Amino acid sequence: MGPIGVFDSGYGGLTVLKEIVADLPQYDYIYLGDNARAPYGNRGFGTIHAYTLECVQQLFNMGCPLVIVACNTASAKALRTIQQKDLPHIAPDNRVLGVIRPTSEIVGTLTQTGEVGILATNGTISSESYPIEIHKFFPHVKTYQLACPMWVPLVENNEHESDGADYFVKEYLGKILSQSTNIDTLLLGCTHYPLLMKKIKQFLPGGITVLSQGKIVAHSLKDYLKRHPEMEARLSKNKEQRFYTTDDPAIFDRMAEIFFGKAVVSKKINMI
Repeated sequence: MGPIGVFDSGYGGLTVLKEIVADLPQYDYIYLGDNARAPYGNRGFGTIHAYTLECVQQLFNMGCPLVIVACNTASAKALRTIQQKDLPHIAPDNRVLGVIRPTSEIVGTLTQTGEVGILATNGTISSESYPIEIHKFFPHVKTYQLACPMWVPLVENNEHESDGADYFVKEYLGKILSQSTNIDTLLLGCTHYPLLMKKIKQFLPGGITVLSQGKIVAHSLKDYLKRHPEMEARLSKNKEQRFYTTDDPAIFDRMAEIFFGKAVVSKKINMI
């Protein structure tokens, strides 16, 4: 029996882990942030696949039978290849899940107008992963996308609640809503963006629903484990959480508190 692994290229996946732990506190978790090689968004498919596979393999080697790729860029550009081509060879009994599909599975049930806006990083937007996945489940739903390149730096510099963030929040909200007056649901397709939720709701017109991924992924994982008791039986349950980074633990711990909501103590890990 082993912990659930949660991987991200940086800190954003901690917002997902926070919600998973809140929903499923009984399990053990290992979080791995590949901070030394972040951000992934400006890298090519091959590089992102190689880095993501290394981190997934690392978590497998640390005893995790189940890994959540809590990174939109990695989910968009590497997850399918890992699931279909790599996993059967390296660990056929283990599983790797992402963050894009769970969100795509429900977004169509929440829109009344059938028009959804997607706010994400350049890498996720360019992959077209959200429109493709949403269309599989809800062919009638129209999607509109916008990259928000300034939102991640605002969060990582702890400026997301400052007056200085107002301009960039209003700018991107205005741009996505200008694509259609019928958008009634906005999907935050980056795990950093929930920290801007207060500002987003402040400047968003009434009647528009905003979705962040953490609670959705946590609910989806809970449902997955109910449907797969053979995997659930392989998970250890000591309510423990361990944190690892490929960079400086002191920097990670300082930043992680912003995303996770409480202090963490991490260790540096050298990739295999």
